[in-house]
This record gives sequence, structure tokens and C-alpha cells, in this order.
Amino acid sequence: MNNIPFVFWLIPIASIVALGMAWYFFKSMIKADEGTPRMREIAKYVRDGAMAYLKQQYKVVGIVFVVLCALFAFMAYVLHVQNPWVPFAFLTGGLFSGLAGFFGMKTATYASARTANAARKSLDAGLKIAFRSGAVMGLTVVGLGLLDIAIWFVVLSALTDESLIAITTTMLTFGMGASTQALFARVGGGIYTKAADVGADIVGKVEADIPEDDPRNPATIADNVGDNVGDVAGMGADLYESYCGSILSTAALGAAAYAAAGGETQLKAVIAPMLIASVGVFLSLLGIFLVRTKEGATMRDLLRSLSLGTNISAVLIAIATFAILYLLDVNNWLGLSFSVISGLAAGVIIGQATEYYTSHSYKPTQKISEAGLTGAATVIIKGIGTGMISTCIPVITIGVAIMLSYLCANGFDLSMSSASLSHGLYGVGIAAVGMLSTLGITLATDAYGPIADNAGGNAEMSELGEEVRHRTDALDALGNTTAATGKGFAIGSAALTALALLASYIEEIKIAMERAGTMMTNVAGDTISAAEATIPDFMNFFQVNLMNPKVLVGAFIGAMAAFLFCGLTMEAVGRAAQKMVVEVRRQFKEIAGILEGKATPDYGRCVEISTRAAQQEMIFPSILAIIIPIIVGCVLGVAGVLGLLVGGLAGGFTLAVFMANAGGAWDNAKKNIEEGNFGGKGSFAHKATIVGDTVGDPFKDTSGPSLNILIKLMSMVSIVMAGLTVAFM
Repeated sequence: MNNIPFVFWLIPIASIVALGMAWYFFKSMIKADEGTPRMREIAKYVRDGAMAYLKQQYKVVGIVFVVLCALFAFMAYVLHVQNPWVPFAFLTGGLFSGLAGFFGMKTATYASARTANAARKSLDAGLKIAFRSGAVMGLTVVGLGLLDIAIWFVVLSALTDESLIAITTTMLTFGMGASTQALFARVGGGIYTKAADVGADIVGKVEADIPEDDPRNPATIADNVGDNVGDVAGMGADLYESYCGSILSTAALGAAAYAAAGGETQLKAVIAPMLIASVGVFLSLLGIFLVRTKEGATMRDLLRSLSLGTNISAVLIAIATFAILYLLDVNNWLGLSFSVISGLAAGVIIGQATEYYTSHSYKPTQKISEAGLTGAATVIIKGIGTGMISTCIPVITIGVAIMLSYLCANGFDLSMSSASLSHGLYGVGIAAVGMLSTLGITLATDAYGPIADNAGGNAEMSELGEEVRHRTDALDALGNTTAATGKGFAIGSAALTALALLASYIEEIKIAMERAGTMMTNVAGDTISAAEATIPDFMNFFQVNLMNPKVLVGAFIGAMAAFLFCGLTMEAVGRAAQKMVVEVRRQFKEIAGILEGKATPDYGRCVEISTRAAQQEMIFPSILAIIIPIIVGCVLGVAGVLGLLVGGLAGGFTLAVFMANAGGAWDNAKKNIEEGNFGGKGSFAHKATIVGDTVGDPFKDTSGPSLNILIKLMSMVSIVMAGLTVAFM
């Protein structure tokens, strides 16, 4: 049993505080007035539809989990190539990830009408309810994540005699459960929301020339339901696995990097990322209470009010990191502190770059609006170009952050020795933890977006008046930018976490070889056990170099997997949207009086179409992400898997940034015209940008954000299936 230091208990305390404050914000929101009977009725339609969808999704995901859990149990108890705790850790990861999404969505569906009603009073009142309801999601994710980590660390330390390396790599497997649940939630929710959104836009806005969220549009309820199941439940599950993945992979790297020192030194390196994340909870709460605005605020004023909370939290966690690592007396605490700062700085830069390329306060999006004057084709061309150009800053930023965090952690040692590599990679992992340490508030700004969007829909359908709709439009436009910024932030953290997972994969292969009794040869040609092998020994033994065709083939497959996954999810949205378009046209044609407002559309039929399409279409792309690493591991071995993960990381990260930013820019280009620019609502330019927004919907809300899960899920699957890969050697 490992002796757990007293300071460790700050982690479960922080989780309880986060969950307690999430409950407080939820109860405060529930006490607010939901508005008129019509507002309550619309909110109930959306709430019931969202819960019905989520219930059906969990049934499908539950079947997948049972099958995978049975496979892991077979590997552990029959083949003896897997740790016997893995099936249980996998299940808890999926359960907590699902709970994070469920609680976030439940809050969002209750908050939208209350936000719209608060906007009748003032812009600040609407912002506070929407943002603090989004904070419920952020605090729930970090609270459940830290609770799951703390429980498993205590259980495995108390009930096993395993080394810290074995314990931390076992804990990584609950990350696979979280990633699997997150991928289904993101893909299924993304297909649902965009099928409804595209159908509503094409027939409602373009063909029938009625406003967005008009109650005469049969797809409008399904569209609002989709915002919750995709952008809230899916996003919550997504960020839960990002958060846990960064902490767990860094803990595993700390155990490996300080294995030679052993004892208290190694243990401190393991719990350091957990403690940084725990302190981040308290600082996120401080930032949440700082967010407020004034009546008549411009877009830049609103962005500044959100940035105040997030930036102060980021600065304070940077300062706190120095104190945490110093008091823990972690080796090279000063260098590691600067590694954390490099991760935080990278997150801020990526967020600012995303805001620049997607907000209509800046030229790139304004130019897309201007392109609408010459038609939809030029809007599409300009948006794709902007999205491609927007990848430069995030990619360079992540590259610089990786190098800085690596060098700071290993004392600027460029020798590439085993110790230098191990300590450097630990620095990269802790940089990812730094980027995600204030997730409580950064996720609040992301979850705020769909709540504000639904509030605008409720205000439109309830006919609350021009002034209220103007306020909800301002909140919605802010939400589009914060959602795009949040996606860029999530993708950036995924890149750092995935690199840390690569090193964790090497450690898991070594553990699997040790369990199987497989010997290795070191660089000098001597026979050694896997446990004695250094990273250079490992790379030499498996011939992991660019001249090995297995590595190159794996890299090509990894890059291809990102494009294949996006293609499948884009086509899934297209097929589902076609069914929605046909249904909305049918209702306009067959139900007399809809367009005159004299008859009620069949909202339930559109909700049913989106639900069924999402359940059917999400399965194949999601299963593919699990199968590819297994097949590559069995056919191409360890070298092929490492190539796969590198190719998937490089291709997937760049593609994800492109899709998220292009989609966000198209959306806000439309919003820019709706504010009266380039002809305003109903103009030729407006209809052109609606087409751009429609194309961008699956870019930014289905395929793009799902890619960061794909990157990490392939790494997690490779780690969990390391024993199977070794068995096929």
C-alpha cells in the first residue's frame, strides 16, 4: 500500500466544494421566474424532448459498454493480459462522463426560459442567469472528475501492492470509459442538433422567409432540443474526459519520470497535477462571481466581462502553481511551474486567436459577411479560406508550448537521454493540466452559449418584443463566440494531452511485457526485462523511427482516420437533414394555416426524426474509432500504433481547428448581417450567409469538436489494448 500524504485530501475536498457550488447555482436558477405561460410551455417542450433523447442514447451506449466491459474482463481474467481492475475503472469513467452531461443538460433546459425572462429586466440579469447556469456544467465536470480520480487512487493504493506506475496506468483506463461515452454523446448530439438546425434554416429561413426560432417552423423545437443534447450534454462529457485524461496521463508520466527516485519524491510527482487542478476549482469560483455587465453593452463589452473572470482565474492559478510545487518540494519545481504557465499561456493565445477569426467584431468574419453581397458560393469560399488560415496560430502556439514545457521541465537538457525525455514529457503533461486547471470557469463560458441560444429561441417563440429580443440576440452572439473559443481551447488541450498519452502508452506496453514475461534487448544489445528498459531502449527494440515503414503506414492511417471520421459524421448530418427538410416541407404543404400562425405544427414528428437519425448514425463512426487502434496494434505492432497516434494527433488537431473556426465564422457572419450590416435581415447577402451558416453547422458542432475526442480515444484504446498488442508480437 502507498502512503497517502495529508495534502492529498485537498482533492476530494475541492470536488465536494465544486459539486456543492454547482448545486447552489442550480437552486438559485430554479428560484428565478420562468416567465409567461407560453414561455413555460416552450421550455417544457424542449426539456421533455432533450430528456427523451438522452434516455434513448444511454440505452445504446449502455449496450456498447457491456460488450467492451466483457472484452476487458476476458482479457483480464482469461487471457491474463490485462489488469483485473480495468473493467471496473472503464465503467466508472463512462458513468461519471454521462452524469456530467446529464446534469449540465438538465440545468440548461431549465435555464433558457429563465434567462429570456431575466432579459426582460436587463442585459446583466440575463447574462448572470445564463452564465451561472453554464457554471453548473463547469463545476459538475471538475467536481465529478476529481472525485473519480480521488476514489480510484485511494482504492488502488489501499487494496493493491502495485507500483505507482501500475496504479496510474490502470487509472488511465477509466479515461477510456469517459472518452467512449463522450464520443457517442458528441457525435449523436451533433447529428441530432444539426439535422434539426439545417432543416429549420433551409426550409424556414431560406424558402419560407420566416425568422429563426419562429414558432411556425415545425423544426424549431427539435433545433432547440439539439442545442442541449449536442452543445451541452455532448460538450460536458467531452470536457470531462479531457480534464481527467490530462490529469491521469500526467500522473502516469510523473510516476515513470521519478521511478528511480521512488518513495515520497515519486508520490509527489503523481499527486502534483491533481493538486493543481484542485486549487483551480477555488480560483474558477472566484472568476465566476466576477462576471457581470452593464445595460447597452456592446459585443466587445460582453467579451471583456467574460474575459475578466477567465483571465483573473488563469493569472491566479499561475501564481498558485509556484506555491503548490514549491510546498510539495517536487524536483525542479521552478521549471515545472513555468511548464504550467506555458500551457496556460497557450490556452489564452488559442482562445484569443479563435475569437479573432470567429467574432464579427473583427475583420475575418466581417469579410465573410461582405462576401455575401456576391452570393453563397463566395461566402463558402471565404469561410473555408478563413478556417484554413486560422489553423496557423493554434498549431504554432501548441508547438511552442510543447517545446517550452518540455525544456523547462528537464532543465533545458537537449541530450535526449532517458531521464531527459521522461522529465520533459512530464512537463508537457503538466502544461496540459495547467491549460485545463480553470475548466470550472472556461467550461462555464462554453456552456453559456447554448443556454443563451435557447433563451433567444424562447423569446422569439413567445413574442416577447423587440427590446427583449435585442438583448437575447446580444447574449446569443456572445455565446457563438464563446462556444467557438471553448472548442479551440478543448482542441488545444487535447493536443497536449494526446502527446502525454503517447508516453503513457510506452509505459503500459512495458507493463504488459513484464506481465507476459517478455524480455527485451537494450541499446547495447544486452537482454533485459521490460521494467529495466529506458525510452531509448524501447524505441530501439521496436524500431520506432521514420525509416520503419510500419511507423509511416501507421501515421498515414492516423491522418486518414481523422478525415474518414469527419466524412462519415458530415454525411450522417446530411442524410438526417434531408429527412428533416422533407418533413418540414410536408407540414407547410399539408397542414393548412401554419404560415399564417393559425395552426400548430407537429413539433413531435421533427423531434422523432432527429432522435432516430442520431441513434442510427452515431454508431458506425464511434465504433470505428475503437476498432482502428486495435487492428493496427495486432497487424503493425507497437511501431505502427505509435505512428497511428502521431498521425492522428497531427492531422486531427489541424483539421479540428479548421472546422471549428470556419463554422464559427460562418455563423457569426450571418449574425453580423442580422444586426443591420450589408443589407440586414431578409437581404440577398443575408440569405447567402444563411447557406454558409448551414454548411458550417456540422463543421463546428458535429465533426470538428468530435475530433479532439477521437484523438484521445485512439490513444486510450491503444493503452487499454496494450496487452493484446503484446500478445500478437
